[in-house]
Amino acid sequence: MLDLNRTESDEEKMNLDHHHANYDLDEKSNLRYGDWVTFKSHSSKKVRISRPESSRAENSSREPQDADYPSLNYQVESLILARFPRWEYWKLCLVNKRCSMLLKSGEIFEIRKEIGFKEPSVFMLASGETNWWAFDREFKSRRKLPDLPSDECFPFSDKESLCVGAHLLVSGREIDGLVIWRFELATNSWHKGPSMVNPRCLFASATCGTTAFVAGGVGIMPNNEVYDTAERYNPDSRLWDPLPRMKRKRKLCSGCYMDNKFYVIGGRNENGELTCGEFFDEAKNKWELIPDMLKDDPVQDYHSPPLLAVVNNELYSLEASSNQLKVYLKKTNTWKQLGPVPVRADSNRGWGIAFKSLGNELLVIGAASSSVSYSGNSMAIYTCCPDPEAMELQWKPLDSGRNRLSSFILNCSVMVA
Repeated sequence: MLDLNRTESDEEKMNLDHHHANYDLDEKSNLRYGDWVTFKSHSSKKVRISRPESSRAENSSREPQDADYPSLNYQVESLILARFPRWEYWKLCLVNKRCSMLLKSGEIFEIRKEIGFKEPSVFMLASGETNWWAFDREFKSRRKLPDLPSDECFPFSDKESLCVGAHLLVSGREIDGLVIWRFELATNSWHKGPSMVNPRCLFASATCGTTAFVAGGVGIMPNNEVYDTAERYNPDSRLWDPLPRMKRKRKLCSGCYMDNKFYVIGGRNENGELTCGEFFDEAKNKWELIPDMLKDDPVQDYHSPPLLAVVNNELYSLEASSNQLKVYLKKTNTWKQLGPVPVRADSNRGWGIAFKSLGNELLVIGAASSSVSYSGNSMAIYTCCPDPEAMELQWKPLDSGRNRLSSFILNCSVMVA
């Protein structure tokens, strides 16, 4: 029998890690398993030193057993996994069947939506690439998406893309006509459809949460009609619903979502270039026109659609002809210049540039401007936190040429899920 003078708190600390206990008893003392130890305090207690289960198992014919810890219930476990970095979700399929089904069924994204846990990712198709690439927000990690199983015509057609929920939608032309391919993040796979009510290309699009909007564009052959129609996509039902017609027919226009409204801006139709914009008010279920919204920067022949992005409910534009960033002043229906961007939007009349909102930042991707030291023809990636009142914006480089993809961006979309 051995007496040790210890306090009550020390006694509680003796309920310690078995690994440390094994080391101390076997190598640092003369105690043996089965001995009794008395702890002296205001209430003396005897504790018998027992050999840990793992040690007894070594001297028996039984197989080692897992520790009998209480397991988490499914609800708590799901809430923990929902906060797991989305970039690492592919690893869940390797854990067990339940984790795999939580991912493949899309349930984990529903949980993320309910608890308001979201992460942005950037999906991109660069010139010379046959596969789409997905990047994390900081462009520190990337992965190649599976091959898109389209026909041989689709890769060479004009394509539009948008993200909604956990879906990436890519619209283009196949031999039999205009189609949409849908990449589902949950299953890491491509699926064909669903087709729009009025299949189109060169259209405007915008996303608000789990709802996507498209408007305008050009119809299929033989007459290539310019549309004034609009539609709304629901990723849960995987269906398109028609919306009321716009005030103007327009193609090569751009869209954005601001002030709880879907805006369609610029473009052209059979009457020429359009300087007006318009927005769809879901509460009123109607379109309202905004005259002269682009009076200082109309869409010109062979130029890209307007380069637009919304951050903190403010609308920003990248003027392709001058590489200038501008912010829209809603009260006066005018634009204010905020300074140049560090990429060359003017080199291809606005084509090949990605200009997107990335949470509370602006994201711009393209060929670096001549004032920026940059090697090769690989893409330059910059972000900034825009401030309409700032004298000069601070652009932060994210990539520095590590990704080695072409600087000419064919399609780019941001997914927040």
